[in-house]
Amino acid sequence: EVQLVESGGGLVQAGGSLRLSCAASGFTFNDYAIGWFRQVPGKEREGVVCQSSSDYITYYTEPMKGRVTISIDGARNIVYLQMNSLKPEDTAVYYCAAAKRNGRYSSSSYYCAQPFGSWGQGTQVTVSS
Repeated sequence: EVQLVESGGGLVQAGGSLRLSCAASGFTFNDYAIGWFRQVPGKEREGVVCQSSSDYITYYTEPMKGRVTISIDGARNIVYLQMNSLKPEDTAVYYCAAAKRNGRYSSSSYYCAQPFGSWGQGTQVTVSS
C-alpha cells in the first residue's frame, strides 16, 4: 500500500524558507512519479513540481519556479521540497502525491497533469507579510 506522510509546514515570514518532507512507503521511486501540489480553500489544487526518476524528468510549474527544489533521499524514502523566498500568496496546504508510472510522456508538463492516485494528508504553510 502506498503511503505518504507530509511534515515540515508552519508559519514563516515573507522572504523566509521552509523545507517540507514527505515520508514515502509501499513503492519504489523508479516505478512512480512524485509530485508536490498545493491548495488554497476555494481554489483548485495546483502542481508545484513533479518528478519522474526513471524518466529523468523534473517539471516545475510557474507559480514557484526558481524558488523551490525537489529532492529525494532514496535511502530513507523521503521526498523534500525546499521552498525559498516565500510570499504570502504561497500560503496553502501542501500535498505530496504519487502516480504509478505509465510510460514516458512526450510533454514534461504532463508529469504534473497526469492523474495521481495516492496522496498524503497535507501540511499547512502560512506565510505572513
